Amino acid sequence: MTSSSSGPFVKRNMALSMELRCWGGGWGLPSVHTESLIVLAYSKFSGAQVTASPIDWTWKTLTATVPELLCGESSVTDPTQILNFLRKQQFNADYELTARQGADTLAYIALLEEKLRPALLHTFWVDAENYANVTRPWFASHSPFPLNFVVPCRHANIAISRILLTKGESPLNRINEIEAKLYSDAKECLNLLSYRLGTANYFFGSSPTSLDAFVFGFLAPLYKAGLPSSPLQSHLSQLENLTQFCENILQVYFSASQPADYSISSPGSPSVQETKDANLQKLTQLVNKESNLIEKMDDNLRSSSPQHKPHRPEPKPTLAH
Repeated sequence: MTSSSSGPFVKRNMALSMELRCWGGGWGLPSVHTESLIVLAYSKFSGAQVTASPIDWTWKTLTATVPELLCGESSVTDPTQILNFLRKQQFNADYELTARQGADTLAYIALLEEKLRPALLHTFWVDAENYANVTRPWFASHSPFPLNFVVPCRHANIAISRILLTKGESPLNRINEIEAKLYSDAKECLNLLSYRLGTANYFFGSSPTSLDAFVFGFLAPLYKAGLPSSPLQSHLSQLENLTQFCENILQVYFSASQPADYSISSPGSPSVQETKDANLQKLTQLVNKESNLIEKMDDNLRSSSPQHKPHRPEPKPTLAH
């Protein structure tokens, strides 16, 4: 794109005022909410100037759909839709991805939703010890009276319904029967992510993309929350490259001071062995199958839609290996 044509895009981007309504920070994170974390991370990765407006201590804790991006007269909810909106404003962290990498991104996001999210919902909202000691106190302390009595319970009910809907199970008392399967699937998903990331800082090259934002949003609360009861958190702690991935993003993009260069540790031998089991191979095949289908669809879309080079932020410091 020539300088004469890029000027209007730059001016429009600079004039944009974008507000993100979301749950606020805690546990050492800019937000404790997975979907809000995804959007906050992607905004950093793409260079979008987004102002976070926590709904904490407002009546919106009960009624708001978060995250919600406000830009002029536009209001967008759901992380996928918000990321698409930012791309239309030329804030595109995925611009340099190949068609195959774009297909891989969609396949891995689908895997996160299918295999990891149900276990995370169970960990934070269904596990009695975690709910009583961590989740409920945090959300109650960030909601005004009398909503502090209502909001946690409402979110817990939504979480249970979503787990059962995702797994196609009913009635409600069967949730204990599928608990083992939830965590087995989630651990396999974490193993696959660890295997795919390897010793790299990010999933595709030296710059983070939307896949990194989604993985960060899913993993960071599990990694940072002080959960008294969590086999899934214990499993994540053994996958050193994934925990270092979370630390990297927090320090590079959400810390006032830039971190010193340091190396990512290779995964320990137990996790390496786990990535070789039959269940992990099946998951890998599932991702590859979905990726191939998505890639074909993506090729058709790319051939019919012109691409414009977006605004990209100044490169952030990367971590030396």
